[in-house]
Amino acid sequence: MRRPVALRLQAALGTLALAAATGVVLAMPEAAAAAGGATGYATQNGGTTGGAGGQTVRATTGTAIHQALCGRADSTTPITIEVEGTINHGNTSKVSGDSCSTAADKIELKQISNVTIVGVGSGAVFDQLGIHIRESSNIIIQNVTVRNVKKSGSPTSNGGDAIGMESGVRNVWVDHTTLEASGGESAGFDGLFDMKDNTQYVTLSYSVLRNSGRGGLIGSSESDRSNGYVTFHHNKYENIDSRTPLLRGGTSHIYNNHYASLNESGINSRAGAKAKVDSNYFEDSKDVLGTFYTDQAGYWQVAGNIFDNVTWSEPGDDTNPAGPDPRSNTTVSIPYSYALDDASCVPAVVAATAGANKGLKVSDGSCAPQNTDPTPTDPDPTDPTEPSPDPTDPTDPPSGTNLSLGAGADGSSKASGTSYGNVRDGDPATHWSPAGTTGSVSVKWPSPTTVSKVRVREAAGSEGAIRSYRLVDHGTGRVLATGTGAGVAGFPAVSLTKLTLEITGASGTPKVAEFETYAG
Repeated sequence: MRRPVALRLQAALGTLALAAATGVVLAMPEAAAAAGGATGYATQNGGTTGGAGGQTVRATTGTAIHQALCGRADSTTPITIEVEGTINHGNTSKVSGDSCSTAADKIELKQISNVTIVGVGSGAVFDQLGIHIRESSNIIIQNVTVRNVKKSGSPTSNGGDAIGMESGVRNVWVDHTTLEASGGESAGFDGLFDMKDNTQYVTLSYSVLRNSGRGGLIGSSESDRSNGYVTFHHNKYENIDSRTPLLRGGTSHIYNNHYASLNESGINSRAGAKAKVDSNYFEDSKDVLGTFYTDQAGYWQVAGNIFDNVTWSEPGDDTNPAGPDPRSNTTVSIPYSYALDDASCVPAVVAATAGANKGLKVSDGSCAPQNTDPTPTDPDPTDPTEPSPDPTDPTDPPSGTNLSLGAGADGSSKASGTSYGNVRDGDPATHWSPAGTTGSVSVKWPSPTTVSKVRVREAAGSEGAIRSYRLVDHGTGRVLATGTGAGVAGFPAVSLTKLTLEITGASGTPKVAEFETYAG
């Protein structure tokens, strides 16, 4: 996903009155989204694209955020909400509509999908007011600060969680945020980043969590083991008592995070949870990894971590610290590619990249922060393993059988009058278009099929609309190739059951007549 394009002057002038009245400005229906692209487990299960390809809305109040959600055609219509200013109880009201279910005491993302909330301009601060995600999917939250959300006292919001997810949530990417409190549970604060009741495929990246009794949890009780597939990378946990995070069941990948001043315990893997703990830097802390406050064991795989001035408790009935010499007691297989910074440089890299209003800088594993590249024709900078497009002459069609003929097809969205199946029917007179300028379409097979080359053919009269694309193995989330313009692309042969064409940049609405696939 890429940075939003500039709003057209005419559209801006035409909506000034609406902005003054409600705190919201509707942009032209162009593709606009958060910068960079999802990483970690949020890339799995079909990926996390948020509001990409939908309308862009500017909001300066919580009510305006709710109005934007409720003003969509339906609860799945993609939308990007650019937020600037302070969102609080005084400017956040409940709004009703068929495409939303909101509440006055929180930002409510309930029973919806395909939404991006991104801070812009001078920044977005959610003050004493949390963001609640329930029964929703494909959500992105980027470049915002959420602070001082209480579970008791006044005002009360979201059970005390800065960002909370529960009840069948899928595919959430939270990136470059600052989540903070001003005390622990006794002062009325709860978790900063909680996942409960069947929440899966979540990534928290480049964020700061600080000054709280509880960093966050996965699973509300020892029996709530339906959550998992969560990635935490390049985050700073600072002055936290415990839960960085607390894991109950499920699988987590925790890498390149900087932990400082964990006062009671850190990564608490229990109740059958499995965590891969890669190249993190722990300092000035206590019991940073283990199973704590329960006799129900959890598990971990450790490699490359640095423990700097870390103290460890003696083992007991309900305490099983991993140290003072942490060793792996399980193995965890990670289905996506990622690049590790050496643990020794993690404090510096995280200091330069993590948190809101830091310029959305990322790491490519070289221990040198990188700017997020706004150019849609370049590979996504958050995935340094993306290959270059195949140099094959795009005018030279592949030989052999087009494996797409007779295959299945699906996608992220389709324009009226088009069909996913039109890309694999062998008829160049039919086509598929996304609902906006970007989107994805896939061909799929009932059994593993070997593919090493594709040809993308645009419909007559629309040639040149596709500016940039990615080819993704849907099952693993691996990017096989990137390119500019339609034509032929190749990559090392791979056996898969579903291959996805993601159009990441286009001039106007692209029209894909054929998405051909070949074994060689």
